[in-house]
Amino acid sequence: MFVGLDLGTSGLRGLLVDEAQNVIASSETEYDTQHPLPGWSEQDPADWIAACKEVLLDLKAQAPKAMAHLRGVACSGHMHGATLLGKDAAVLRPCIMWNDTRSADQAALLDDTPSVRDLSGNSVFPGFTAPKLAWIADHEAQIFAQVETVLLPKDFLTFWLTGNLTSDMSDSAGTSWLDVGKRSWSETLLSASNMREDQMPQLFEGTDIVGTLRPDLASELELPSTVEVAAGAGDNAAAACGIGALIEGDGFVSLGTSGVLLAARDSFAPQPASAVHTFCHAVPQKWYQMGVILAATDSLNWLSRTLQEDPAHLTQTLGTSLEAPGKVQFLPYLSGERTPHNDSAIRGALIGLDINTSQQDLTRAVLEGVSFALRDNLEALKSTGARLDSAIAIGGGSRSAYWLELIATVLNLPLEIPEQGEFGAALGAARLAICGVTGARAEDVMTKPNISTTIAPRADLVDAYEEAYASFKNLYPKLRGDHA
Repeated sequence: MFVGLDLGTSGLRGLLVDEAQNVIASSETEYDTQHPLPGWSEQDPADWIAACKEVLLDLKAQAPKAMAHLRGVACSGHMHGATLLGKDAAVLRPCIMWNDTRSADQAALLDDTPSVRDLSGNSVFPGFTAPKLAWIADHEAQIFAQVETVLLPKDFLTFWLTGNLTSDMSDSAGTSWLDVGKRSWSETLLSASNMREDQMPQLFEGTDIVGTLRPDLASELELPSTVEVAAGAGDNAAAACGIGALIEGDGFVSLGTSGVLLAARDSFAPQPASAVHTFCHAVPQKWYQMGVILAATDSLNWLSRTLQEDPAHLTQTLGTSLEAPGKVQFLPYLSGERTPHNDSAIRGALIGLDINTSQQDLTRAVLEGVSFALRDNLEALKSTGARLDSAIAIGGGSRSAYWLELIATVLNLPLEIPEQGEFGAALGAARLAICGVTGARAEDVMTKPNISTTIAPRADLVDAYEEAYASFKNLYPKLRGDHA
């Protein structure tokens, strides 16, 4: 038996599977995010531990016999978070999250530092870990002086499980401290933000075993003391493992709080100026690239709160068959934007409102705006040489048939809808544990899900949406003029 733990932005999910990947039980619990100031986003690592205990105990209550035969665990989790440990591994302050933008100035300085883009393979985004530590040095110097280890969120859980300070390549690639091509910490990148390699955890591939369950924890949770823990993965790499996106041409589009368009790569091919993320995959000698937009379903949730209508109801009013582009345009930069703009200061806009604009018009505009932003991501990926033959659609937004047909048409790319079942980051983490414990090849374990439906682009509307996308693309420079 194997457990995959996915430390999400809003909660932790655990999945118990057998070696054949049959789902035995699942459990999840939520925790809070604090926003002390505008643009700030923090979580208490103690809440992650409490959630992990709750999930593991619930899995044991659901399937006591299966958990008695637990052999392996791995964690996935939200990336880029700065979890700072001091003497005796004491947590020094709340974790600064991936969607925290306070370090925009520090990120810009690091991004302009010679060799940083070349070695890391990426632009430095405010959400990355290195600028967060630079912000700590500038604004919380007493805490910065006490930092002995920096852990990413899921690695803090792995530390709690094993007592070992470790990380995997895929998660570490999002720090701006890793030489992503060589898959090792870079002294040059670390020194750029006044950090040292002895403050970094030991690096492993995602399938490597990094330790066993702590004896005291195994006793407390009444689990086998022989449980091995694999290094795990950042959430998007774990999701790629969960849907079997390992080789060139494979990929997915994720419609969650943020939006992701991911393409697996067989080689390291960065192009930092595109604002595409180029990261190590969770399996050896593989990489992946992705474009990220900060507000996907978050844009729809914003409209839902504003109109006081359920998001599902808003999309249902559009029907299931795609129509021509609407007259209202929406730029989904509610929290700034990553790909392709790397602009934490930009904000969203609705353009073309008139006296007759309806709720349906606004909903259509929001869905179109997010879809066009994903098209920006596709163009950025293409500029690096990445290839997508099709994309598997995952995430909460993929439940809307209208939205999926819209995205397929805007991207001019078939979207594959998996059959009901498990294929997310928690399964990806469990698959990493299976590979680590059994020695099985990733290609044999990380297979693609069965596909229930393939949504083809609407050939009769592709040209109309191409024209609408061209209009959308021209709006960002004009909007940026307000804050440049």
